[in-house]
Amino acid sequence: MKIGISCYPTVGGSGAVATELGKALAKRGHQVHFIVSDVPFRLGEFNQNIFIHEVDTVSYPVLRTPPYDFSLAAKMADVVQQFELDVLHAHYALPFAVCAFLAREMLRGQSNSPPVKIVTTLHGTDVTVLAQDRSLKEVMRLGMEQSDAVTAVSKNLIAETRELFGTTREIDCVYNFVDPAQFHPEAGSSARSCLTSAGEKVLLHVSNFRPVKRINDVIQIFQHVHRQMPSRLWLVGEGPELANARKQVVDSGLEKSVHFLGRQDEVASLFAGADLLLLPSEKESFGLVALESMACGVPVIGSTAGGIPEVVVQGETGMLRPVGDVDGMAADAVHLLTDEALYRRVSLAARRLAAEEFNVERRVAEYEAIYQRLCRTPASV
Repeated sequence: MKIGISCYPTVGGSGAVATELGKALAKRGHQVHFIVSDVPFRLGEFNQNIFIHEVDTVSYPVLRTPPYDFSLAAKMADVVQQFELDVLHAHYALPFAVCAFLAREMLRGQSNSPPVKIVTTLHGTDVTVLAQDRSLKEVMRLGMEQSDAVTAVSKNLIAETRELFGTTREIDCVYNFVDPAQFHPEAGSSARSCLTSAGEKVLLHVSNFRPVKRINDVIQIFQHVHRQMPSRLWLVGEGPELANARKQVVDSGLEKSVHFLGRQDEVASLFAGADLLLLPSEKESFGLVALESMACGVPVIGSTAGGIPEVVVQGETGMLRPVGDVDGMAADAVHLLTDEALYRRVSLAARRLAAEEFNVERRVAEYEAIYQRLCRTPASV
């Protein structure tokens, strides 16, 4: 099949999943066209079945901001027509699903080929944040209603979407996935040897440093753990809370024990080099970083927010507490790090669950089945 994928190419769960999906589809023989503002950060090595179509935007004095959405829709239409795409897969309702609909409308009546099918995957922020704006909510509703299929990355997100939009349309749950060939315990020796000393425990946090990630909780949890054992905190990512996080680390006297590693395109070695992942988010529709951590045999200390409990099994593959329970999360971290038998049991269970329930082949096959089903039926009108 010929599949177009539009996503945010920067660091974040939706972009990572969309890129890994495209790579996996290409390996299975599909022709994949990324229609994006920049080369996706996880694209990696060359594949002859992958094509990149960058969206160019031009500033005009009469317009307050560059017309990216219209440029994206025009580029989608151009790629669909030129390469005769079967499917446009939009990762985020805004702007990608709406732009895919506009692209299809632009091409209506111009070809004897069946109209391109639109699949929209909801990743979380599009529903939990953007849809809180009433004007954006109605635009999102249009994008979803005009999609031939809608998927979401967790059952929790499906429930939130139904409640917020009052929709009864079918929404398929297709969980995010991980490639165990890339994320595994043996991937982390180099990172650990470079950033730690013998006998130190490593706590890891990976995010886009938005307020919902509760970076202040991450640092407080680490501070509790650090008082009880030699330890380091690796903070991976960039975002609006980065400056506040740096200040909190300095104010807490933790400068020598906290490493700000910035944006990292290759994160498997960091996950595998850690002992625990901290994920105390107040909103998290799935928690891809939790899954990648588990695949490396690294237990998760996190909150019960959103879809996290669908990934992390409390007491079996990690420890979960209510949002904001810093003391409880810190106690769980210390418990795991000081009980070797418990840690080994949780680590093995985490790796097994990731490999069996969230493996890349299983999830990609689910998306393929959706594409194939749609290509046997008329497009939405």
